[in-house]
Amino acid sequence: MFAVTILGNNSAVPAFDRHPTSQVVTHDGNNYLVDCGEGTQIQMINYKIRRSKISHIFISHLHGDHYFGLVGLINSFSLLGHKQELHVFGPSPLKEIIDLQLKVADTNLCYPLHIHTITEAATLLDNNKLTVKCFRTNHRIECYGFSFAEKRKLRKLNPDKAKEYEIPQAFYDRLKDGEDYTRKDGTIVKNEWVTEPGVAGRRYAFCADTKYDESLIPHIQGADMIYHETTYLDNLRERAETRFHSTTKQAATIAKKAGVKKLLIGHFSSKYDTLEEFEAEAREVFPNTDLALEGVAFTI
Repeated sequence: MFAVTILGNNSAVPAFDRHPTSQVVTHDGNNYLVDCGEGTQIQMINYKIRRSKISHIFISHLHGDHYFGLVGLINSFSLLGHKQELHVFGPSPLKEIIDLQLKVADTNLCYPLHIHTITEAATLLDNNKLTVKCFRTNHRIECYGFSFAEKRKLRKLNPDKAKEYEIPQAFYDRLKDGEDYTRKDGTIVKNEWVTEPGVAGRRYAFCADTKYDESLIPHIQGADMIYHETTYLDNLRERAETRFHSTTKQAATIAKKAGVKKLLIGHFSSKYDTLEEFEAEAREVFPNTDLALEGVAFTI
């Protein structure tokens, strides 16, 4: 399964039973936490997110509504006897902040904690199933978005063609990995003669806090789903620009120009008690838009 579960969808101040930013990307049984605002642990309990499946946390920037829940979560992992390594990625000086908090509390974690400082667009994680990259967004302080790209599936074998070229079954898995086959007489059977390309991997992008900025487009182009902040309705474009945030129609315009398949919108200002207008305005520009409602898991 490849899905995104929303834990928090509000901006700076918790309000109207909405919580600061946090979400979990689930892929192939692993959970990747994106941002960790205040209340994230409670939301994880409410929506049955397994903490034991979290090995990587990605913090977009150091405004409190995006990471004030982090040190509590790190401490809880230790209190619960967590043994797995935990990797946390975020801008400087996140490591200094966490180290200080643990030091003054005289906390000794029972598991290995690795805090990685992000300084530029880069690949943060690359395993045999998923690649996670970061990219800069246009916010008031240093801020990063994250893309989660599933690796292309194995090539699809044509058994009849493989038999025709007298390839032994023991070699079939290597064919799916893209290898050519060399026969005993030295003749090479090209992989593309007996297989077809695998299904392209799916991709999700979290655009973090940002004002309208088309330089994001190359990083999210063609994604299956993106999350883009919409702090304000479109009549407050000037305020959004001043505060380095986006409006409904601006987020929808980015999604449309990037040719993505689906848009989630969140990071709603606490000045709004209801959200229906957010969805309506965004859909005027990009119809396949949904509110990033807390507790909802969106399948990619």
